[in-house]
Amino acid sequence: MSRPILIDFDSDHRKKTPLKIVELHAASRPELLNEEWIVVENGGGNSVGVRGCSLTVAAGEQRRPHSLTTIEPGFILEAGMRVRLVSGAPAKKAQGAPPVESDEVKNYHLFLKESYLGAPGLVVRLTIRQLDLAHAVFAPESPNGVV
Repeated sequence: MSRPILIDFDSDHRKKTPLKIVELHAASRPELLNEEWIVVENGGGNSVGVRGCSLTVAAGEQRRPHSLTTIEPGFILEAGMRVRLVSGAPAKKAQGAPPVESDEVKNYHLFLKESYLGAPGLVVRLTIRQLDLAHAVFAPESPNGVV
């Protein structure tokens, strides 16, 4: 007989996962999609694959989320690694210059058609089959854009 798996929940009664959204950066103008990004960090001890995950936004905590994109082909986040999800396409100069990659943070382009970070209080989620893997509330006045 197997033992039940213990599931940890945070103070908001969401399942704890090793992924965290540590930065939400809005573009200076809506058409500059390469200046809009999300930084996701793996704070756990194991690798996490995000293939097939959805990036969703909602106007508030209790509002129904709207899917922006599905991350295909995806990538694997090793323990302690960060990745920057850039809204635009790297080859389109009209969308601005993408941020410079470093050894600590790699870029992954989403090829979105429009900007989504704008209103304060916007809830951004990285989900897989309705399970929140990472969750953040946009606050443009804070240093990293996250409450």
